[in-house]
Amino acid sequence: MTIKFGTFLLMQSPSARPSEEIYSRAIDMAQAAESLGFRNIWLAEHHFSTYGYVSRPAQLATFIAAKTTRLRVGTAVIVVPLHHPLVVAEEIATLDILAGGRVDIGLGRGYQHYEFERLGLELDTARARWEESVDIILKAFSGRPFTYEGKLFKVPETSVFPQPLQKPHPPIWVTAQSPESVEAAVHRGFNVLTGGFGVPIERMAEFRKLFDRLVAESRLPRTPEVGVQRAVYVTHSESDARAAAEEARWNMRVTLSLRNHYERVEGGRAIAVPAPKEPDVDDLLDRFLIMGTPDTCIRQLRRVQELVGISHFNCSFWFGDLEHGRVLRSMELFAREVMPAFV
Repeated sequence: MTIKFGTFLLMQSPSARPSEEIYSRAIDMAQAAESLGFRNIWLAEHHFSTYGYVSRPAQLATFIAAKTTRLRVGTAVIVVPLHHPLVVAEEIATLDILAGGRVDIGLGRGYQHYEFERLGLELDTARARWEESVDIILKAFSGRPFTYEGKLFKVPETSVFPQPLQKPHPPIWVTAQSPESVEAAVHRGFNVLTGGFGVPIERMAEFRKLFDRLVAESRLPRTPEVGVQRAVYVTHSESDARAAAEEARWNMRVTLSLRNHYERVEGGRAIAVPAPKEPDVDDLLDRFLIMGTPDTCIRQLRRVQELVGISHFNCSFWFGDLEHGRVLRSMELFAREVMPAFV
């Protein structure tokens, strides 16, 4: 099966580099991705720490769309419960128009107590806010006046302008890192994106089995697509790959600490807190990452393809404090020596 390749930007900085430097790197990577033949660039939303400098992914995606001509821009994800759903719908539609329909939208519930608390919200409300918000966003894309009466949101008769260019709306993806998230995505017929930092390959394979069972039971008009996101580093040196794996460990540690609410943030700087049990570097390279020589990366990707049955693969080339030159060289090697095996 052909794989559509994208690249993913968290835009983290363990050393708390200046914001303008981080954004300059992001634009540089987006333009490199287009020239190297990647299909998509995906942008995360995070707040209030150096774990991620992108607080408004649709805004950055609009700028990247203006700086490129073929690259599809996407959010991975907009944290829906942090916003009013009508504003989310308006931002998505505006982006889709200005990008000429080169847009894919990832939506998520969010997982960080740290972010929710600072916006006056409780993480426990995320699921309920998500369900009602998605209802409203989809109604907003209908192009017709609508009302909504929920427990959390009450919308009197409303029409939303602008409307998205893609009809009925841009493709929607949902991040799924739990069985409940997979079930919620399939229930709505949304595409599924899994496999972030800290998710081993065997868990992704379990998600795929669950996904197939739910799709078979749901009798959807179309089968949703499945994508995987992984940290990627291509090199001709084994020692270089092992050093890169340790840079990726920073992302894994911070992600898991924020997800499980034992995070440390000091003066805005996200601290990599070791988990009680962590994989060693060999286990990281085997079960969590796509790193090594081009042949090694092809072999690892084929394993993901066989176990998870993906149509999309998003490469997280920039992780930890990996230097910009190393990131760009890795992207180029991947495009030249790995991608052709799958397209």
